Amino acid sequence: MSLTSSFRISAAGLQAERYRMDVISSNLANANTTRVNGQDPYRRKMVVLMPEADGGVRIQNTVADMTPFREVNDPGNPFADERGIVIYSNVDPITEMVDMISASRAYEANLNAFQLTRQMIQSAIDIGRV
Repeated sequence: MSLTSSFRISAAGLQAERYRMDVISSNLANANTTRVNGQDPYRRKMVVLMPEADGGVRIQNTVADMTPFREVNDPGNPFADERGIVIYSNVDPITEMVDMISASRAYEANLNAFQLTRQMIQSAIDIGRV
């Protein structure tokens, strides 16, 4: 593996994890949406990553999580159906926060790998000056 491919792999990882954090942020922002005018509430989205031949990763797709929506008995809510049930998004904030921490740590790891590669190149240049 060359040093330039190391940069490319780290950059792809940074891009993928940044996108994951953006999707997770969107999920968290819509965690408490309800069914309005017969339309389903926000459905949680998940990022699908694919490995590449050089060891990197790429974003393949963003898919909707098809787990059931959360149902809450709240007859006084203006969005309740005839049974008094309010249907909320299938986003679980705890799961999203765990995913956010995972994406953040993976982003940090890719950033550290990028910086270490840069330091190795700088050290090689410094050795060549002697």
